[in-house]
Amino acid sequence: MADQARFVEMTMEFMPALYSAALRMTRNPSDAEDLVQETYLKAFRGFGGFQEGTNLKAWLYRILTNTYINIYRANQRKPEETGVPEVEDLYLYRRLSAIDPGMGRSAEDQAMELFTDDDIKLAIESLPESFRIAVILSDVEGFAYKEIAEITEVPVGTVMSRIHRGRKLLQKALVQYGMDRGLVSVGDA
Repeated sequence: MADQARFVEMTMEFMPALYSAALRMTRNPSDAEDLVQETYLKAFRGFGGFQEGTNLKAWLYRILTNTYINIYRANQRKPEETGVPEVEDLYLYRRLSAIDPGMGRSAEDQAMELFTDDDIKLAIESLPESFRIAVILSDVEGFAYKEIAEITEVPVGTVMSRIHRGRKLLQKALVQYGMDRGLVSVGDA
């Protein structure tokens, strides 16, 4: 029982950030909730192997990323399914907000609401998966290259390349977005 309480005490503060990352990965609120739930289940089962003093946030993100990749790969092998419409999207998120209203929204989410619109979110979501994950972990979640390499289990050089290429693709999409709306002229691009 003490391990369970210690696990909850140490990990629950990361749930909003993990949910935000899961939502960016899955692009679907109910899938993001499932991904976070699966992440916490795996983290709880493996908590005995967690070395205290190491980066707990990176450990949780590694579990989240690996779980997402495994689910994504498994879904690629399955025929497409149509599900029953969700009764209520964002159930876990709303429950979290009800417990502590301040926990429900990260600074990144608040900034995204103020300074972006659906086209910019779509530009991020349109990135190929490996680039999108690297850019999200770096630019949205604030992880260092080394931490991203540990989370995604690829060499640091690969992480740097994916972030660079992902940012270039994102920049290209955003320039096009600006040109379409007259915010950027052809000469500025």
